[in-house]
Amino acid sequence: MPVQDAPATELARRLPASMRLGLAELEVSDLSRSVDFYREAVGLVALDRAAGRAELGGEGGTPVLRLVEKRGAAPKPPTAAGLFHVAVLLPERRDLARAFARLASNGLLTGASDHLVSEALYLDDPDGLGVEIYADRPREKWPFENGRLKMASDRIDAAGLAALAEAEGDPNAPAPAGTRLGHVHLQAGDLDRAGAFWLDTVGLDLVTTYPGALFMSAGGYHHHVAANVWSSRGAGAPPENTARLTHFEMLLPSEDDVAEAARRIEAAGVAVARRDGSALATDPWGSGVLLRAA
Repeated sequence: MPVQDAPATELARRLPASMRLGLAELEVSDLSRSVDFYREAVGLVALDRAAGRAELGGEGGTPVLRLVEKRGAAPKPPTAAGLFHVAVLLPERRDLARAFARLASNGLLTGASDHLVSEALYLDDPDGLGVEIYADRPREKWPFENGRLKMASDRIDAAGLAALAEAEGDPNAPAPAGTRLGHVHLQAGDLDRAGAFWLDTVGLDLVTTYPGALFMSAGGYHHHVAANVWSSRGAGAPPENTARLTHFEMLLPSEDDVAEAARRIEAAGVAVARRDGSALATDPWGSGVLLRAA
């Protein structure tokens, strides 16, 4: 049953359809090194910087990432639960083409896929944290199969992106103002527990599944949050003193929506830390979600 057709009691158990993501906060071992990486490889610019922290986003835009220095932090083990990748959403395919040309030239690209709903590039930051850079296809062109959104990992149109990048000019131009956090993909120790937290407790909707993975969102987006057990099945929380995702933001329409979501999460037995109208909850493997009013 679509969320909009559900009774009021059911609607109260889901996040508002207009929910969008704010920024993601990462702990990194060397702030200067990471700022350089996210500028040179991802195209983000420093919007604010203070001792031990920096906020990055598109030029003239809002923050996508907050980097917090944790000196001496070890790289994230690839089989640990926690962040799989943080996904930077670009406004247009031409922006993705520039990123493709930049990454292809500097050898940092670790993968590229056509997901049918989007085209995506993959790389790892200096602390082993995964990064996706992607652009969505128009929503009216997203394919459905048997009533469920269809996604895939097909070969990306590299030649088309390269040609578009050549026509668009400087591949090192910074990401534009409309750049934002599109989704967060997590590694979990158990897929049922991940679904219980993000779907039943936080209030996302299940969009589609893939062997060993769940894709979840509000408002019918292809995914705001994904969770997989591809290499982390049975894992516990990440080791102490490793680079990690501390939390990411979900922006809700009002403080009343935040309070309602916090009550739902607490009713499920999950601790919620409240501060200045926001609410922070943590999944079973230590990845936090901060709910606040947009």
